[in-house]
Amino acid sequence: MHLGADIDMTGVQAHRAAARAEGRRYSVVSYLLYAAGRVLADHPEANATTAGGIVPRTLRYERVHAKLAIDSGTADEGRRAVRVAVLPDVDRLDLAGIQQLVDRYRNGAAEDLPGAEGVRRLGRLPPPLGHLAFRTAVSSGARRAELLGTVAVSSLGHRRVDTFHSYGGTAVTLTAGRIAEVPVARATRVAVAPVLRLGLTFDHRVLDGAAAADVLDDLALLLEACDAALPGGWDAPQRRSGDRPAHQGDQSGRPVAPRG
Repeated sequence: MHLGADIDMTGVQAHRAAARAEGRRYSVVSYLLYAAGRVLADHPEANATTAGGIVPRTLRYERVHAKLAIDSGTADEGRRAVRVAVLPDVDRLDLAGIQQLVDRYRNGAAEDLPGAEGVRRLGRLPPPLGHLAFRTAVSSGARRAELLGTVAVSSLGHRRVDTFHSYGGTAVTLTAGRIAEVPVARATRVAVAPVLRLGLTFDHRVLDGAAAADVLDDLALLLEACDAALPGGWDAPQRRSGDRPAHQGDQSGRPVAPRG
């Protein structure tokens, strides 16, 4: 299922401009990854996946690993090259650390990136055996999170795309289009602001619509709270305290009771 919300990116754009003036560059997707890490850590019901065959299980994760689709800007045999990378522990990295990871996966040689050797080994196996080996590897809860991520993020903001949806194989997939200058209402006046249309696709087997709406709303609140005066954009960002119960304990890869 799909949700969407308009995000006022005034703070994010101001922070990016301030960073550029000091010789630092942050991509929009890094802010989204930062927000996703914090919000998913506060929503263990969304930082989860469904696994199993005849009797499906829901597995929740303590750590937030983001699967990111990256346009490397190069061509391979006449086709556009897109890399898919899992950025570990985005809930524990600051904005600069996330940007460093994004740059590494975007600009690094494919053969030198983490996980490249495993992909080469799978490619050398006969297809049926390679498929079995991969299925076996992701059958473990913790290993599945490392290989496939716990949240997926995709952006087409480099073109005139306002809205799109995709499913990245995780309970929550976030999609970002371009940032466009549009009229917005502020108090009793109309102003022009940079607005991003943020999409959220969720797996209804893992969480319901109300929980997904909470995730999207908290993402919007955190992104709109970005402060250009703070080097990292945020100062100990918090969601709305008291709205929902706090995360209790490490549940990485552990099954939880099925949803009714």
